[in-house]
Amino acid sequence: MKVIRGIPPASNWTPCALTIGNFDGVHRGHQALLKKLVEQAKALNVQSCVMTFEPHPIEYFSPSKAPSRISGLRDKLSALAKMGIDTVLVIHFNQTFANLTPNDFVQKVLLDGLSVKSILIGDDFHYGAKRAGSFSDLKLAGLQHGFAVEQMHTLTENNERISSSAIREALLEGDMAHAKQLLGRPYTFSGHVQHGQKLGRNLGFPTLNIAVANKLHKRKPAAQGIFIAQVHGLGDNPLPAVASLGQRPTVDDSGRYLLEVHIFNFDQQIYGQLVEVELIQKIRDEEKYNNLETLKKAIAEDALTAKNYFEITDHV
Repeated sequence: MKVIRGIPPASNWTPCALTIGNFDGVHRGHQALLKKLVEQAKALNVQSCVMTFEPHPIEYFSPSKAPSRISGLRDKLSALAKMGIDTVLVIHFNQTFANLTPNDFVQKVLLDGLSVKSILIGDDFHYGAKRAGSFSDLKLAGLQHGFAVEQMHTLTENNERISSSAIREALLEGDMAHAKQLLGRPYTFSGHVQHGQKLGRNLGFPTLNIAVANKLHKRKPAAQGIFIAQVHGLGDNPLPAVASLGQRPTVDDSGRYLLEVHIFNFDQQIYGQLVEVELIQKIRDEEKYNNLETLKKAIAEDALTAKNYFEITDHV
């Protein structure tokens, strides 16, 4: 899968079947749409293409109202690749892009930029400045310019919409099983292992440290707290662990979010290595402790909870 930042030069582009959206989480509803997109692209003998945005338009217009992120860009791209998408366009959402009228979006982006032959959208899609363009407008543009337009309705199960909002709610409540059901896969974070303050090592619980938000986009993660976890990418089998995802209020007042993972019976130096951390079950919320001794005791209790889980559960 090719990943392109922005709209590529027309000389380097071939016609495509396109879908547009944020695709936060790439959940089962997204997957149904993406599967159909790939089928359409093959039928038309063109490439399948996803246009997504960084930052999320809501983050650009109203940062304080922006939803928490289910996944970062790396994990989103990984999930899109597994769906068989040929090309992902990561659009830097800014005022220039926001100011495009619906007609300009169709002409400059869809036709001149991407040579769209077919476009598949969700039922909440709008486009152009102030979201003025609707499905009916796009359908009419397609008739005028010779590209197909199709809308796919939201997937539901047991009278529940499978949506990013539903997943955020499940993660907020610590219902990892329900989040997994909606996602169609375990809830994971991936990232490169970074150097930390070595505080966990000094407390007897060395951790892998993974940043979950970069300096530009500090949206809080949808899941926070202490979790039973396992780490993929360090061997043939996942390694059992306990993880903390949050702001570490006892030892850090910077406001940054960090994923800290203590792998049981593991002492390798793996700084810089890319790993994937699966959050299996929430143990509790983060707490601020009065001293490091109390923090150490809490970590020990969390680690014991996780170890007991793996002893009685055949988790793969």
